[in-house]
Amino acid sequence: MSAIRIEELRKVFGAFTALDGLSLTVEEGAVFGFLGPNGAGKTTTIRILTGLAHASGGHAWVTGNEVTSNGHEIARHIGYLPEDPAFYTWMTPLEFLDYVGRVFHYHGTERSKRVKELIQQAGLEEAAKRRIGGFSRGMRQRLGLAQALFNRPQILFLDEPASALDPAGRKEVLDFIEQQRGQCTVFMSTHILADVERVCDTVGIINRGKLVISSPREALLERYAIPAFEVEVDTQSMAGINQWSESLGRQPWVKSISVEGQVARVIVNNLEVAKRELLTTVNQAGLILTRYEMLRSSLEDVFLRLVEQEEVRP
Repeated sequence: MSAIRIEELRKVFGAFTALDGLSLTVEEGAVFGFLGPNGAGKTTTIRILTGLAHASGGHAWVTGNEVTSNGHEIARHIGYLPEDPAFYTWMTPLEFLDYVGRVFHYHGTERSKRVKELIQQAGLEEAAKRRIGGFSRGMRQRLGLAQALFNRPQILFLDEPASALDPAGRKEVLDFIEQQRGQCTVFMSTHILADVERVCDTVGIINRGKLVISSPREALLERYAIPAFEVEVDTQSMAGINQWSESLGRQPWVKSISVEGQVARVIVNNLEVAKRELLTTVNQAGLILTRYEMLRSSLEDVFLRLVEQEEVRP
């Protein structure tokens, strides 16, 4: 069953088209990475799905409710963390989450219990009675995630949750997001490819307001993988590596080869043939091998290829 369904969504700001017929489906329980360059339409999409903006055209459904007609019902079932969340900085996390609980009509011991649960999940026990104004950016993001989870949402919307954090803060926030796997559907927009590769099981790539592709992460990496190998030889073999590379480059199963010092990078047309033949050519050339590695494409490789293809389309 789909948690989110979008059909031909459009959003126009004057002469600028932010969303240009976006269609997308997110299945229940997915940790979905909504990936795209800055200005691609990610935030606009989230604002429409959460009821904070109106579309110029098209339709969208969240938890089975159409966003244009059931905004109040949708609000009961979602959590939302904007890119730059605002807090009452004079409050403590305990006071702030207690206030959020009152907004959601939690009462008495039920509210107190939920506040304590979320303080613990966010790793803010030691800072629970400190003023938020003195918090680091990472601590604020974790507190923001806690408030977005207060009502146990079916869908958690996150807009660039780790974009302005240092490495330690990013790890803390991504660990917190990963904890939600199996608890709710996560829709996370970002332009940071490493974050998506770490926590998301499904990826949607958007560019210029249009969906480029949506796929499970591993299927995407496998489909658009660039079959490549790296061969590193001993210093005694450096004299022969260029001659070997010239000979190898004439093989029909080799697409290209580049040599840098003791390392040769070989991109192939036929992966199975390369697995059988590449090491044989090294041995025949009399090279002393120190490293042989079949490279795995990263999500960054896939993203750049797909966005570049989209850019050159008329």
